[in-house]
Amino acid sequence: MATPEAPQPVHLDALGPRGPYRTRMPSAVQDVTGTEVARLSLVPPVYVTRTLAALRKAEPVPTARVDALFEAAAEEFATGTVGGLNVHAYEHLVSRTCGTPLPVVRAATRGTARFVALARSSAEQGRPRGTLADPERAGAGHAIWARRGDVFAVNASGNHPGVHRLWLEALALGYRVAVRPSRREPFTPHRLVTALHGAGVRPDQLVLLPTDHRAADALIRGADRTIVYGGDDVVARYAGNPRVLPQGPGRSKILVTADTDWRRHLDTIVSSVADEGGTACVNATAVLVEGDPAPLAEALAARLSRLPGLPPQDERAVLPVVGLDRARALDSYLRFVAAGTRPWLGGDGIVEDLDDGSAALRPAVHQVDRADAEPLRTELPFPCVWVAPWNRTDGIAPLQDTLVLTAHTRDRALLDALLAEPTVANVYVGDHPTCWMAPGVPHDSYLSDFLMRSKAFVGAL
Repeated sequence: MATPEAPQPVHLDALGPRGPYRTRMPSAVQDVTGTEVARLSLVPPVYVTRTLAALRKAEPVPTARVDALFEAAAEEFATGTVGGLNVHAYEHLVSRTCGTPLPVVRAATRGTARFVALARSSAEQGRPRGTLADPERAGAGHAIWARRGDVFAVNASGNHPGVHRLWLEALALGYRVAVRPSRREPFTPHRLVTALHGAGVRPDQLVLLPTDHRAADALIRGADRTIVYGGDDVVARYAGNPRVLPQGPGRSKILVTADTDWRRHLDTIVSSVADEGGTACVNATAVLVEGDPAPLAEALAARLSRLPGLPPQDERAVLPVVGLDRARALDSYLRFVAAGTRPWLGGDGIVEDLDDGSAALRPAVHQVDRADAEPLRTELPFPCVWVAPWNRTDGIAPLQDTLVLTAHTRDRALLDALLAEPTVANVYVGDHPTCWMAPGVPHDSYLSDFLMRSKAFVGAL
């Protein structure tokens, strides 16, 4: 019996202002087993420069058509055949390449479609109440909401398909948008940009520019505003650049005070750590407990230990999967960081070899002895959590530098302090996991805070 031929790699072209662009020597996109599944066309710096010039000359997407265009694109993204891939083929490719469990990818497809359909109204949530979006209505004098530029660039990450929900708001606000996809997971932005083109967004209003790092620098230099995803090194690199919005580690946390029984909230704590495969910036990486943290750590470890290690495209998969060498490197790094801590789970390793060149990353739970212990700053791309003691004398300093903080407490003064703390981006109270998100609710402030400004206008057009 003949062995069936492996499917041919999918071609992912750059999507420029004049349409698709395919290079002669595309870059290979591999799945977690090392199998080539796609060929991605990378554009050179000169192509980036010319594309940005074309975007700058183009008109914004007409305001009157935005909702209809986005609703049509959302439907096509979630259910249609886009770029030659039906939604099931797309989801399987995403799962295989970025190692995200298939059920998580499917949920992300639905969630992304919802964000696309509501992108304009979400963007409007950030508009100051005293401003008008339309200068025609300003009359004798008013404030209008104006863009800070014309071209918005996205230097995307590939850890989760949901990362592409945010930049839709820039398009809705009149920016022309250039998306540089991650070479690890280019399928979601390619599908989304193609769906928007099919719905009526012009190619000179929205482009997809896969590049190497040299061309990525040209993209960031040439855009008026850019959002860049990465680690602490990326945040440090662009911290002084007002035109760049760096999106680094979330270091999301959970606080449980003594007036609350953590046992009643264990489901929320587990969900915060492990939902989304534990790969998102909104997943909890630290739990701070007023009192003895050991019982909570033990219970959390018991729950997380039951999660199965499976190939990412398995219907029952819940844990992220990476290449075996990458898994071993992460395991080695975790052992280094966790030296001196009390391991409740993962102390003997987090690598589950799947015998195909890949490995599932098993959860890890470590207990530290202080609320300011250095491991609490370590965020890894799988369900890895540090459990620490916390007391009132520690104050809110250990809770700083946090994207999402879920607080299980009845202490109103403490909540007021957390809401006032500038380095805590979001505060959830009670049974709301750190990974909860919704259209119109800010992720790390409203994107429009970065893209727009209030400007006085007097007179008539």
